[in-house]
Amino acid sequence: MLVSLTVGKVDAGVAVLLTDDKRLIEFPSILLPPDITSGSIVDITVARNTQSEAAAAQAFHTLQSKIFQTFGQHTPSAPVLRCRNATQTSVVLEWDPIQLATAELRSLSLYRNGSKAGSIPRPLDMQSTKISGLAVDTEYIFHLVLRTSAGTYSSERLAVRTHKMTDLSGITVTPGPMPAALRESLAQTINRIGAKMIDQVRIDTTHFICTEGRGPAWEKAVEMNVPIVVPDWVKGCEREGRIIGVRHYYINADPRLRQVGPSPTNQQHNVPSHGRSQSSQLMAGGSVRSPPMPSPRTEITPPTPEQQVARHSRSTSLAAVVNGQPPQIEEEAAPPPPPKDDQPAPAVSSPPPPAGEGHHQRQPSEPQAEEPPAQPNDDDAAAPPVVAPDAGNEADASGSESGGSDADTEKGDNDNLDVEKHQLKGTTFPNTPGIQHDHPLPSPSDAGSFQDVAL
Repeated sequence: MLVSLTVGKVDAGVAVLLTDDKRLIEFPSILLPPDITSGSIVDITVARNTQSEAAAAQAFHTLQSKIFQTFGQHTPSAPVLRCRNATQTSVVLEWDPIQLATAELRSLSLYRNGSKAGSIPRPLDMQSTKISGLAVDTEYIFHLVLRTSAGTYSSERLAVRTHKMTDLSGITVTPGPMPAALRESLAQTINRIGAKMIDQVRIDTTHFICTEGRGPAWEKAVEMNVPIVVPDWVKGCEREGRIIGVRHYYINADPRLRQVGPSPTNQQHNVPSHGRSQSSQLMAGGSVRSPPMPSPRTEITPPTPEQQVARHSRSTSLAAVVNGQPPQIEEEAAPPPPPKDDQPAPAVSSPPPPAGEGHHQRQPSEPQAEEPPAQPNDDDAAAPPVVAPDAGNEADASGSESGGSDADTEKGDNDNLDVEKHQLKGTTFPNTPGIQHDHPLPSPSDAGSFQDVAL
């Protein structure tokens, strides 16, 4: 199509063209011939370029296909988590390399039992991690969460249970410098207990075993804070049947502190049943209670008939010496002592006379009656008056108290005491003024016969 236009004005950059119907068209002046001036008429031919349109359309579709193939077909992959090794207190987890496609990485986090345990540093380079400080024989659930610019992706839940103290399969050792024979013995011991041996120090290495601290493997173990022990530690685990502490098995530890022989646990199983029962009593009550000790008490043991005869003879002799008469031996039996605590003590109404007067008032020819010994107490000042001939009786009573452990004497005296409780009632001693007693005065015939008492 041919169009004729009249040049109205030409400027440096734009020329004004006029149509037949007086319309203005701004046209770039650089496209006009150089000799054009105001009033010139130019012809402009306008046509459609189909070839150029087809080429442009083809280029556009190619670009769209390339973008789709690059960004629309590949997406980030979810992490694949698995357990490499587990011990009594730690777990080593590993996963496949992360596939991000064209997305950008935001973070990679590890979750334990539904709670975030931490973020993995350098997730594009690291493919394993170790979790320590776990409980013995406890199940844990782990999973990874990958966050990218293309979205968030989570791994499958992984259930891991830590080992018991008797499970030695989680031990992974790396041998260091040691003699060849010792290394071979160590390998056999590791095979017997079900542990593993690897040549390089890795993240799942639990112990580094050597006899000398040198070499690149030893330096890496020190850098990774892996326990460095001697081969005796593995043999100790085999002997105990459980994992043992490494404190006394370090290279620089004192060998005398290492346990040799059966463990205390095995010795405890060999304790007899009565020893275990005593131990259980100690744990339950805190201490084994001893049998209750009897409460201390003071008792006066009644004298035997032989002691009564001897005592009366000594009392008679003493009274005769005081009165200036030759001693006479008379076989008189003193009345038995009063009952014990179940009978009330006799009342004393008069003050005690002097000891000297009591000796002169008593006559050796008259029948003598002994003063019943009173129950010893703290009020010695208020005791009944003591007659001189009865001093031997009191001395024998106190001696019987100190030597009252004789079982035969106590048994016979107690029997006499029970029988004579019902026979002695209301007797007044003539030579002791003001003292009333509840016992009848025994006759000389009664004193010489002990067999008349019905037992």
